[in-house]
Amino acid sequence: MMDCKKALSETGGDIIKAIEFLRTKGLASAEKKASRTTAEGRIGSYIHDSRIGILIEVNCETDFVSRGEIFKELVDDLAMQVAACPQVQVVATEDVAEAVVSKDWIKQTIATIGENMKVKRFKSSRLAAEGRIGSYIHDSRIGVLIEVNCETDFVGRGEIFKELVDDLAMQVVACPQVQFVSTEDVPKSIVEKEKELEMQREDLQSKPENIREKIVDGRISKRLGELALLEQPFIKDDKLLVKDLVKQTVASLGENIKVRRFVRFTLGEDTD
Repeated sequence: MMDCKKALSETGGDIIKAIEFLRTKGLASAEKKASRTTAEGRIGSYIHDSRIGILIEVNCETDFVSRGEIFKELVDDLAMQVAACPQVQVVATEDVAEAVVSKDWIKQTIATIGENMKVKRFKSSRLAAEGRIGSYIHDSRIGVLIEVNCETDFVGRGEIFKELVDDLAMQVVACPQVQFVSTEDVPKSIVEKEKELEMQREDLQSKPENIREKIVDGRISKRLGELALLEQPFIKDDKLLVKDLVKQTVASLGENIKVRRFVRFTLGEDTD
């Protein structure tokens, strides 16, 4: 109320100018909050027609704000905004900041809520073949975007295939150690590093070289399996590996299916 009175006094009672004065004041206040730490927030996603997917992390200062409807709406709208701007590749630069997130829009939300906010990162994915892009968000703190391909649009839009994609997204959320789709996707540099470390382990030094090689190969195979999505026990049936779930779905639908890629965000994780 005092701010409104001051605004009217400053603008000589002109209501329109008073509103502009308040908006300017609010944005200025938002600028001051820009240096405050943003450790909370939420992970959000937007999927358009199962062919375009966005995963986004937006940070704020407190858990209380992150769970409020205003902040949730902001995150949802920002994800949709990125989906509508296929040329956007980064959060903000001089060239694309307005197209990405509309800086003033965020500042106005900061002024409304009274906390600093920051778009930390986003990832966009566009379907490379037939199939669908899906997402799973757990408690707004862990999010996954996944692309799974099939042969025809008919299968891609069916309920069986949709359920598979949803289950695979949930699987990635449940397996924080998973970094790759299959063991074949693990870079050679990682394999060589694992082998180097294993060969130096004390429990192998007394073994003959040929035995040591076999033991190391077995350990590396196990380690690579831990990093690969397809090698994980299925969360809904731990007697079934994810790769076998995919094979069963292939047999059921009569089409080849390939898990193409995924990305996972965990709120507040170090991205450097």
